Amino acid sequence: MNLRRVRAISRKEFIQILRDPRSLAMAIGIPVMLLVLFGYALTLDVDDVPMVVWDRDNSQVARDFLLGFRDSRYFRMAGFHDNYPALLRAIDHGDAYFAMVIPKDFSQAVEADRRAPVQFLIDGSDSNTATIVRGYVSSVVERYNRELLVDALARSGGALPAAVDFRPRPWFNPNFESRIFIIPGLMAVIIMIISALLTSLTVAREWERGTMEQLIATPVSAGELVAGKFLPYVFIGYVNIVVAALMAEFVFDVPLRGSLALLFALSGLFLAGALAQGILISIVARNQLFASQMAVLTTFMPTFLLSGYLYPIWNMPFFIRGITYFVPSRYYIVVLRCIYLKGVGLRGLWLQTILLAVFAAAAMSVARSAFRKKVA
Repeated sequence: MNLRRVRAISRKEFIQILRDPRSLAMAIGIPVMLLVLFGYALTLDVDDVPMVVWDRDNSQVARDFLLGFRDSRYFRMAGFHDNYPALLRAIDHGDAYFAMVIPKDFSQAVEADRRAPVQFLIDGSDSNTATIVRGYVSSVVERYNRELLVDALARSGGALPAAVDFRPRPWFNPNFESRIFIIPGLMAVIIMIISALLTSLTVAREWERGTMEQLIATPVSAGELVAGKFLPYVFIGYVNIVVAALMAEFVFDVPLRGSLALLFALSGLFLAGALAQGILISIVARNQLFASQMAVLTTFMPTFLLSGYLYPIWNMPFFIRGITYFVPSRYYIVVLRCIYLKGVGLRGLWLQTILLAVFAAAAMSVARSAFRKKVA
């Protein structure tokens, strides 16, 4: 391989990128846009859930019970009503996520140490959110029941029986904030999309304009041409990684606990494979529209749905879990979260490192071979 020729191709590619505002805006603008949109708009946290109440008892005991919901950051009082149709209308119109009905004899039952039924009507159209909200409601009710038990034992002169002292200590994300989980994995989405999309579009544009035939007519070999096309986008990929890391640290308050050098090294393996995938797409699609569609279909969808970025792989059907083994983003997301959140070193990531290296080597080899056959 002639490094002088590779450098000349890379220089030409850099100049072409700088002269094309669309490519430059795509290379820098899309990563920032994705970080802002996903960082702020995409959240798995369920806070400030609107609720409506029909307090048929209207007593101090009922108000004390409701105080547990008022003081919780997970709930927000959206209104009080005095009939079922109004409660159901609030849920139907989206003004409330659940409704609570306190019966007339609630205070009498509580003061007499009897069971006091309270009805909760939860919008179950979103099963995941409904399950989380039901858990929040149960925790508030259990805390209120415990307070009643303590008061009853105090009045009778008794004491609480010995019980399991449950003391949870969550590691790596103590407050269970979804942005801590989402932002590191978002780097994999950005690198895969930008790398494959840019390379596929620029090479497809070369085919459209007829300049690829001019390059083929030169003494430059297929390997030198592919390497020359790679280098500018490797630089752009690392710029995107730096931008994402800075925004994660200073905008979203997601600190890097592990080694920055290890992050850059393993990102290079993933980046090389993503760029090679873009070259392969450009070989199949010789026009920019088809190339962009293929790039989104083959990079964004698998990375978003099959990599464990948002949805746990162990919760997927067996057949789908088998497919995820062939999605390189699966291994890179593990790398990102382990380095970012846990501070894991190379010893704990040796398997992912090997698999990413295999992916990069295989993708580059196939891209080079396919490109050589295309220009032969």
